[in-house]
Amino acid sequence: MIPTDRKYTREHEWILIEDGIAKIGITDHAQAELGDIVYVELPEVGDSFACGDAIATVESVKAASGIYTVVAGEVVEVNEELADAPEKINEDAYETFIVAVKVSEITESELISAEEYEDFIAQEA
Repeated sequence: MIPTDRKYTREHEWILIEDGIAKIGITDHAQAELGDIVYVELPEVGDSFACGDAIATVESVKAASGIYTVVAGEVVEVNEELADAPEKINEDAYETFIVAVKVSEITESELISAEEYEDFIAQEA
């Protein structure tokens, strides 16, 4: 089940915005495609990113995948648990954020609803 409380990208990331802070992670579909996640390269708190920048990297036994942001802003939190337990993304992709950004700009045109994302991954298959 794809949570409806957040938006999605066609690059298989989810974004949940609360009080001007965007938590970003990858979708369950993405983690399933990647396989066992073995490492997550996180940015530093205080780093700034523009819309479209690679904000983190997720490495699995199959591949490394950049995580791109559709929001611009400053990193206010990273999920430190992922340094020692990157497999948390495999266990529950929607409850495991990678990075949180204080939003200064957002590319709304890149975001789709849970229903649109479900249709998108069905068309990809």
